[in-house]
Amino acid sequence: MKLVRVIWAKLQPKKIRTRFLVAMITLTVIPLCVLGFVSYNIAKDTLVQNHQQTNENHLRTASEVADLLLRNVINMNRVVLSDTQLREQLVESGRSGAASTIGVRTVQRLENIVTSNLVDSQYFDSICLFDREFHSICYGRSESAGLYGTNQNRMNIAKTEWYDPVIQARGKEVFFSYNVLDPFTSKESFSSVKLLRDPDNLDSEPLGLLVTNIKKSMFETVIHESDNSSFLVMNPSGSSSSMVYVKQFDSFNDMSTEAGITNLMESLAHTGYLTTTYTNQTTGWTFMHIIEAKELLKQSNRIGVATAILSAVIAFISLLFAFWIARSITRPLLQLKKMILEWSTGVQKWIGNFEADEVGAIGETFKRMANENVQLGERLIDSQLKEREAELNTLQAQIKPHFLYNTLDSIYWMAIMHDTPDIAQMADSLSESFRLSLNKGKETIPFFKELKHIEHYMTIQNIRFNHRFTYIETVDPSLMGIDILKLLLQPLVENAIYHGLEPKIGSGTIRLTAQREGMDDIIFTVEDDGVGVADLSVIEQGYGLRNVRERVMLYYGNQSSFTFTSQPNAGTKIEIRIKWHMEGK
Repeated sequence: MKLVRVIWAKLQPKKIRTRFLVAMITLTVIPLCVLGFVSYNIAKDTLVQNHQQTNENHLRTASEVADLLLRNVINMNRVVLSDTQLREQLVESGRSGAASTIGVRTVQRLENIVTSNLVDSQYFDSICLFDREFHSICYGRSESAGLYGTNQNRMNIAKTEWYDPVIQARGKEVFFSYNVLDPFTSKESFSSVKLLRDPDNLDSEPLGLLVTNIKKSMFETVIHESDNSSFLVMNPSGSSSSMVYVKQFDSFNDMSTEAGITNLMESLAHTGYLTTTYTNQTTGWTFMHIIEAKELLKQSNRIGVATAILSAVIAFISLLFAFWIARSITRPLLQLKKMILEWSTGVQKWIGNFEADEVGAIGETFKRMANENVQLGERLIDSQLKEREAELNTLQAQIKPHFLYNTLDSIYWMAIMHDTPDIAQMADSLSESFRLSLNKGKETIPFFKELKHIEHYMTIQNIRFNHRFTYIETVDPSLMGIDILKLLLQPLVENAIYHGLEPKIGSGTIRLTAQREGMDDIIFTVEDDGVGVADLSVIEQGYGLRNVRERVMLYYGNQSSFTFTSQPNAGTKIEIRIKWHMEGK
């Protein structure tokens, strides 16, 4: 017991937060992993069972469709046997020592029977009729009986491996997985062989054989198409199996069917395949559906991935929750420790509150004392700033508007007395411009006064630059009386002079336009033919334009717009668009 305590003391985390995290991982992550593993296996087993049931239904349907097609063969055989003329020709041809009488006339009769009674002939490759002496006629794609179509080979039919099963069947159709007349070259068809017996005298010697060769492509119409699965048709024979049809199964060539279907299914299961089988009633053949387990289990894998992700999310949330609980316990202690250390280094202000517990009460008391000292210092600094601000306001109050007006008026009359009209004009224009800018403290100004302000400004600039600039106004008269934001357009004209026309060699033109657009919009445009700019950000970041843009957006709202375009050596254009219904704001 003592040893356990020693080991636990060594392994136990020193920090409380770490202990909570370890406990939450043990209580949440491990059970979630077990739950995910169990859920994945249940989903996988359910998916496999559903797949087996679904494919068994598909195979049953495919077998029933194949039965319908194969019954056409059986019915055709019966129609051929029931034809009196054809049966008499076989009887006459098969008499001992008589020459064969089946030929062109028999072929024509066979052709008439087939075309008259066979509704669907697209899957029939050929139909061959043999008499007792194995003389043959054929109708269909192959006009001969293959290996047995000559007099030298026809008697070899009795020696073939398929002849005895046909004799033992005593008139019942026997289906073979290959073309019995041409087993080496004709790989795309299989055969149905029937022993022809006289229905009027069943104990008499057989009349001959009827061999119907059927295209294996018929199975393509009965199978359920799937990109990820394969379809086989196999003919069981004793302990071995022979392949009739293969669809989308490249791996079959590497597997042997000599050990039978059961061992084949075991071999497929061992190599990662899932199989479903169904036995066809007409032929006794086995229909087999094959799919790779990894293809089928993609969905269950997605379930596994989703479960893993969900488990990871829940585990992450649990860890966060554990971290939060641990933090709520250790945070007051750490906060108090940090506050004391910071106090020792001169820090006197902290943000945040302690929890309402014993440690929090001590921390809040200490923090309140420190904050009171900080507030005393801030009050002292605030008092000093207010004293300086009062001094500045006193100095500014001494500069009254009428003082500036009187000074500019004195300059104007002195310029008149000294016969300097340009100086007088500049003083007068500056005085009027200043008066319009103040506008008695109002935020808006009539549009015609804004235009007057621009005219006074242009007068000053033209005197300064020896009348280099031409100013043109194109204004809708109905806009003259509306109120607009003061100093809305004058800074744009000023920008045009300083950044566009002043650097230009020679004269320049500024054009101001104001017009309505529809019933709601008013558009102001200031254009110049100055030097232009290549980098618009340099001008847009300037204080003047940035100030105008911000004032427009604040006063007229987001429905307004301020656009700036310029081309080097071509000029600059600034457009302001405001809403008409906001003009009287």
